[in-house]
Formats: sequence, structure tokens, C-alpha cells
Amino acid sequence: MTFTPHGKHLIAGEWLAGEGTFRSAPAHGTPHEFSAGTVDLVNRACEAAEDAFAAYAATSREDRARFLEAIADQIEARAEAITTIGTAETGLPEARLQGERGRTTGQLRLFADHIRKGDYLDRRVDVALPDRQPLPRPNLRLMQRPIGPVAVFGASNFPLAFSTAGGDTASALAAGCPVVVKGHPAHPGTGEIVAEAIHAAIRDTGMPAGVFGFIHGDSHAVGAALVQHPLIKAVGFTGSLRGGRALFDLCAARPEPIPFFGELGSINPGFVLPQALAARGARIAEGWAGSLTMGAGQFCTNPGLVVMPKGVLADAFAKTAGDMLAKVAPQVMLTDGIAEAYRAGATRAAGIATPIFEGVSEGRNALPSVYKTTADEFLRDHSLAEEVFGPLGLIVTVSSEDQMLDVAEAMEGQLTATLHLDDGDMELARRLMPVLEQKAGRILANGWPTGVEVADAMVHGGPYPASTNFGATSVGTMAIRRFLRPVSYQNIPEALLPEDLRGF
Repeated sequence: MTFTPHGKHLIAGEWLAGEGTFRSAPAHGTPHEFSAGTVDLVNRACEAAEDAFAAYAATSREDRARFLEAIADQIEARAEAITTIGTAETGLPEARLQGERGRTTGQLRLFADHIRKGDYLDRRVDVALPDRQPLPRPNLRLMQRPIGPVAVFGASNFPLAFSTAGGDTASALAAGCPVVVKGHPAHPGTGEIVAEAIHAAIRDTGMPAGVFGFIHGDSHAVGAALVQHPLIKAVGFTGSLRGGRALFDLCAARPEPIPFFGELGSINPGFVLPQALAARGARIAEGWAGSLTMGAGQFCTNPGLVVMPKGVLADAFAKTAGDMLAKVAPQVMLTDGIAEAYRAGATRAAGIATPIFEGVSEGRNALPSVYKTTADEFLRDHSLAEEVFGPLGLIVTVSSEDQMLDVAEAMEGQLTATLHLDDGDMELARRLMPVLEQKAGRILANGWPTGVEVADAMVHGGPYPASTNFGATSVGTMAIRRFLRPVSYQNIPEALLPEDLRGF
């Protein structure tokens, strides 16, 4: 099928236009005009979500599972058109968009299976003990219930898997919560066609029209209005530390503060331990270069920093990595603004650390750069620990095992941390593990963090500033917990209990 964006907003089952417009800025192809979101449109979408909440929260798990599967089917029915507009808007290659589409539909189907099982409800029962002394115990039943309408912000770097029908939307809908999405202006057409798929699934399954809303927006005012709307009960966000923190502060300052589940980025440190460096330093360097440049480094799990013992082996590691990066062709970045920020980050690093290889990036194209510094300098200058979104790497050399521990302890919260180790490194690894458990949501051994498996045991989150809620994940089935709250029912007649708690 072919697709030409109409540029409208989806509110209560209708496609509506606003007063102003903005123009997309695709990596290639024809720009399109899109209706700009407004505070009034946000208000109407939130009211529609609230109107749909009671009916949607009361749907059966089976009905919601079929709805999620219908969304996946409708996305697949638009597969070619999604790839076409997605590659044009973002500059990402077709294979990446196709893989991400499969990840997106896979998440929807995973949550369908998850809610069918019912374990996420965490049902608990304490039977009444009327004869207990000195006081009787009432009948108590507990179950997780949906919290209400959820706001979701599309991510710049994942136009499908972390955007309109991504993990935040899938988990909120699975929980029984209506969703209002603010589409990302970097790929508005991609967001719109996926919103059309969800709209079609709503009609096919008879869900309330307001269960999903989609608003285009290229201004901060739209996002601010959404998180501050009194009918919104939680927010899912993937993006920059600066933007996420601003929205987090707005959520906290509301008359009724609400949880803000923000994934804000990470430098994802890797620790190359001595025996591993000696045995296979060149292979590790090659793997790092490949992971560092995957998708032009535009992954929140991009391994931007590696720590290793100083000496000739570290020098050889740096040379191998630099040689590998010198062979990488320019890659198109997601937006002009992201490309500009990447160049600024590289310039900042070059003023502090020693260049190993520096690619000259121009316009929206990016070439990788890698730098080297000492642990002493790294510990002195906090800016070296700041994320640079793009294919930039930093090698930090340490003079002792204790100094490697010092570097690990100085890290802020991370999405991931990696140990490259051999059998002879186990003692040092045991010393590092308690530190890394406090710093990261996911710890890897002898691998690379790019590529986040969508599975029950996955955690994609971590201590601040990697995310704003260290107990949550935005990937995997545990993501549904963000949009549920426990309700205890005391001596409530069976007929008044939620369907899933009757007879339990």
C-alpha cells in the first residue's frame, strides 16, 4: 500500500486538524505538512481517554490481548509503507526499520500472551478468620488494577519500537490504561501511519474510541500541557536527559504529582579486565568498534566508554579500535540537531582527551571518533562521563585494580555495564560486581549492550540519570507494572469484585 500523510491528530476516533502547521525534515524525499498540536487538542485527547477508561479497564484480559494482536496485524498490513516513510524521515536503512517493525509487533504479541496468563495481576487472598482472638480478621483480596490514562512520548531514535505503538504504549494498553501519544516531530509520518494501524484495530475489536489518541507536536508547549493535564496518571518517555528532566519536574510540581517513567540515556561502561585484555584485546577492540558505530551510535545502550589497565596492551587496543573506525563510512543521523550535538560532543572531548581517531562529520552525516584518557583525568573532569549521542568512544586507562574500582564507583546510574573477563579475572570481577549492581539495570559479560532482548527477564532502566525510576523497566513484561496499582478489597461481596478476582 502507498501512504501519504494527512498530517492530522487522532482524538476520540476522529482525525482532526489544528490551526497551525509544521513541516517535516526528512533525510531524503519530500517534506510534508503536519497540523501542529495545541493545548486544546491535548485537553480533548485526555478527556477522550478518561471517558474510555472505565469501559476499557473493565474489558477482559482476552479482549485486550486480541486488541494488542490486532494492532500488530494492522502494523504488518502496512509493512512496506511504514518502511518507506520511516527510512525517508530518519535516514535509517530498510533492514533496520524492518527489524524494528518485527520488534514492535513482537512486543505487542508478547504482552498479549503475558496478560492471558494473568500472573501480572499478583492476586492475593487472606481468608476471613471470624474466630481469631483477640480480634477477628476480615476477608482481604488484592489485585493489580490499571491506573488511568497514560501519556507516551515518541523517541527520536526508535520510530517504531519506542514510539507510537512501542513498549510504553503496548504495556499501558495491556494493563488496561488508555494512551495519549505525542508523536516525535523527527518522524511524524511514521507516527501517523502507526496511529492509523491502532485506529483500525480499535474499530475491528470494538474498543472505546478514546482508548488511543495521537497528537503531532513540534513545540515544548504540547508536551508540557500533556504531562500537566489532571486526567493523565503517568508518563512514559524515552529521550534526552535535559528534556526528560524538564518533564519530570513538571510531573512532580503538579497539584497531583504523577510518576514519570523516563529513560534518559547512558554511557554504558565496559570494563576490560587484565586477563581478557591480554588474551583477546584485539577481538574486544573490534567488537567495541562495531557496537559503537551501529546505527551511527544512536542507541541509548551505545557503549561509549571502556576501562582497562594502562600499558602496551591498552595502546594496542586503542590502535585496533582506531583502525577499525577509520574504515567506517559516514552514516546519516536522525536529525540535524542530533548531528550538531554530536559534533559539539566530539569537540568537547577533543579538548580534554587524546585523539586516537577523529572523523570529520559534516551536515547530517556522522563519522566516528575515539579518544583516550587516564583515570586520574576522568575522575577530575565530570564532563568526560556525559553521554554523547552518536559514534563517539572514550578509552580510560587505570594504573591498578583499585583505580578501576574507583572509576566504577564514580559512575552515575547506567542502563548497562559490561565485564570483559577470562577465568583469571574472576577475583577482580567479584570486587566489581557489587558496585555495578548499584550502578546499572543490566550487567553483561563478554558481550555488547546494543540490542535489547524483549523478554521476561530483561531490564531496560537503571539508577538516575539513566532513568527516573530505578525500580522500573521500559522493555520486557515487567514494564506493565508501571501502569498498575494494587487495590485491596475488604469483605467486598463477590458480585462487586473485578472479574479476575471472583472465585480466586
